[in-house]
Amino acid sequence: MDAATILGIVFGCAVIIWAMALGGSLLIFWDVPSVAITVGGMLASTFIQFSLPQCLSIFSVVKKTFVAKIPTPGELTTKMVDFATINRRDGTLALEPEIGKLNDHFFAKALQLVVDGQDADGIRDFLSMEIQYMQDRHAVGKKILEYMGAAAPAFGMVGTLIGLVQMLRNLSSPDQIGAGMAVALITTFYGAILANLIFLPLAGKLGLYSKAETTSKEMIVEGVCAIANGDNPTIVREKLQVFVSQRKRAEKKA
Repeated sequence: MDAATILGIVFGCAVIIWAMALGGSLLIFWDVPSVAITVGGMLASTFIQFSLPQCLSIFSVVKKTFVAKIPTPGELTTKMVDFATINRRDGTLALEPEIGKLNDHFFAKALQLVVDGQDADGIRDFLSMEIQYMQDRHAVGKKILEYMGAAAPAFGMVGTLIGLVQMLRNLSSPDQIGAGMAVALITTFYGAILANLIFLPLAGKLGLYSKAETTSKEMIVEGVCAIANGDNPTIVREKLQVFVSQRKRAEKKA
């Protein structure tokens, strides 16, 4: 569970609600037509831009920004060194019982390819293709969130324009101009909040997680290929150290 995402959303909403409450009743910031224009227009344009399966996949995409299970480089290095030790000592078939202990489907598949006797080049080609498709799926999810982040303020402005037109038609009643202007601006407020507190930050977080998951899978590919080549545990460790910063390498040695 990513506490930072939850904390950011909760804290951002709390600050905005607190600022709204300082000016009086919170109900003055609630307007059903404004919500319908901003949210409805954003969703409609998203359905036009993307296919229905892609739009429905947004729920699993958003879930990934809250729940991320990406093993650390240290954990992967330790497991790979252990597997290399077993491979050198007991042979490749001794790795088969270890596959069922892995919670990572990609890692288990990679190790199964080693047990099945695939050569390093074949393993690399197969797993690299899977990494590429994963990146493509993440890229689509990121584009959807970014598009929603751009569409929300745009439809907020559309709602504002609609409110201004309706207000200008009532210039004969000056006492209604102030209230009409306030309602017209609420749609822009909704669009700005949705874009800058929800969709764009989630898109950025998804991009970071996608890069981290790609790095994790690339480490797995390098590790299992080294095991398939019969490298000793020390060589396996050194190959995986290239994915770790110099500072963390020094900390681990210390």
